[in-house]
Amino acid sequence: MLLAPPLCWGCTAPARRGDALCRGCRALLHRLSADPVWLCGTRVWAPVAYSGPARDLVGALKFRGAVGVADAMAAQIAANAPPELAAGVMLVPVPLHARRLRSRGYNQAAAVAEALGRRTGLEVADCLVRTGPAATQVGRHRRQRRAGPAGAIEVRGAVPARVLLVDDVVTTGATLAACRDTLRAAGTSEIAAVAFARTLGR
Repeated sequence: MLLAPPLCWGCTAPARRGDALCRGCRALLHRLSADPVWLCGTRVWAPVAYSGPARDLVGALKFRGAVGVADAMAAQIAANAPPELAAGVMLVPVPLHARRLRSRGYNQAAAVAEALGRRTGLEVADCLVRTGPAATQVGRHRRQRRAGPAGAIEVRGAVPARVLLVDDVVTTGATLAACRDTLRAAGTSEIAAVAFARTLGR
């Protein structure tokens, strides 16, 4: 029986087994600075820009059920993140609304957080939930995004003292800010965030 080689999520060319992107698409990733940026009052870092093959990977994870690409995203974060961001923290994935979680079957941010935890040895605390309307951020205007996510973010159980929020992609940073405010109100003292990709100009 012949086994088809794995295909690149960026261009559909053959990729090396275990790799989400072929060598050519990996070279096209737009690498970002090692320095975190501040978005909506939250220190945020991502290894690559949300463009080209990185956008393809995010789409594969979020809309095509390719949960395995979360490990490729986590590998980029783990290999390149500023060391001070991960010192003594627990990973907290950005929550997905329960209705969307039921339809998708998984939270893409949690998939990235779990893969990052396996690579770094950091614990994952899935302590946030999203309630209220289940509107997606996709298609919302920048002003709507900056106003925060649709619905509300609430705490489930105890919160860690030091948190590194994890998401697949960051645009305005409003969702991270909503998570930060909820965690601070519950007692978290230090909060930063990482994502696989960040929209340029933010």
